[in-house]
Amino acid sequence: MEYKNITDVNKPVSRIVFGTATPAMMRGENVFKLLDEIFAAGVNTFDTARSYGMAEKSLGSWIAARDNRDAVVLLAKGAHPAAGSQEMRVTSEAIREDVEKSLETLKTSYLDIYMLHRDNPKVPVGPLVETLNELREEGKIGVFGGSNWSYERIDEANEYAYAHDMFGFDVSSPAYSLAEQKEDPWGGGCVDISGEKHSAERDWYQDKGVEVFAYAGLAHGFLSGKFRSDEEKRAVKLLDEYAVKGYCCPRNFKKLAKAEQLAAKKHATVPQIALAWLLQQPLNPMAICSASAARKMLANLKALDLELDAEELRWLSSGDNE
Repeated sequence: MEYKNITDVNKPVSRIVFGTATPAMMRGENVFKLLDEIFAAGVNTFDTARSYGMAEKSLGSWIAARDNRDAVVLLAKGAHPAAGSQEMRVTSEAIREDVEKSLETLKTSYLDIYMLHRDNPKVPVGPLVETLNELREEGKIGVFGGSNWSYERIDEANEYAYAHDMFGFDVSSPAYSLAEQKEDPWGGGCVDISGEKHSAERDWYQDKGVEVFAYAGLAHGFLSGKFRSDEEKRAVKLLDEYAVKGYCCPRNFKKLAKAEQLAAKKHATVPQIALAWLLQQPLNPMAICSASAARKMLANLKALDLELDAEELRWLSSGDNE
C-alpha cells in the first residue's frame, strides 16, 4: 500500500480509499469479513456519506467491534439532498445536523476529513466556511472541503477563509478517471475533472495544493472489465442507467480498447490499468474504489505496483486511434 501525508490528518492516508456505497453496506449489513481483508491489505481510509443509506451504520459497527478507530481515516460527507428530493441542503443547519448524525452512526467523536457532498452556488460561501470552522474548533471534524464543488467555488471559499483568518477547503472529491463524462450522470450537481477539456481545473488543483480524492475512478463501472470495448450493446445491459448516461460514448470505448491492449501487454486487468493511470497523474490523487467482494478490491490494489511510463500514460489519455 502507498500512503500520503495530508496536513492536519494525523494518520497516513491510503492512496486507494474504500468507498462504502456498496449494496450490502447501504443496506446496513454486516460486512466485517470484507472490511477485515481490505484493512489487512493496508487500506485504512474509508469514504462514506449520509446519503449512502445505512453505510455509516455498517462501517461504524465494524470500527466499534474491531476497536480500530485510531488506525482508521474516516472521510464523511453531508449536506446532500434528501433521498427522492431535489431540495438543496447546503446550509449551516443541514451541515451541523449531518455531522451530528454521522458521529452518532459511525460511533465516533470526530471525523478526520469532512466534505460537503453537493454545492448550491446560490448560497454565499461565508456562512458555510464559518460553520465548518466552528465544527473543526469543536473537534468534531478535521480538514474539510467539498465533493462536487467547482474549483471556482472552492477558490471563493478559500478567499473568504483567508480574509477572515480561518481554515479553508484543503480537500476535494470530483469525478476523475481515464474515461470522461459525456454528460452529468445524475442530471446536475456532479463535477468531473477528466479529459483535456478540464485541464484548467487540474492545473488549478496542482497550483493550489488542494488534495484530490477522485471518485468514479473506474467510471462507474465502465472501466471495470465487465465487458469488452467491442461489446457496446452488452455494456448498456450490464451498466446502470447512470453509467450509460455518463460514460457510454465512442471516445470512451476507444479508451477502453487502449486499456485492454495495455492490460494484455502488462499481464494486468483493465481496472488495474485504469487505476494505475489515475494514481500516476500529476495531481497524485487518492482513488476511491468500491467492491462487494474482497478479491475484487484486493485485485484493484495491485494497480499500485503497476508502473506506466510517460508514453503509455500519454497514449491512454489520448482519445484517438494512434
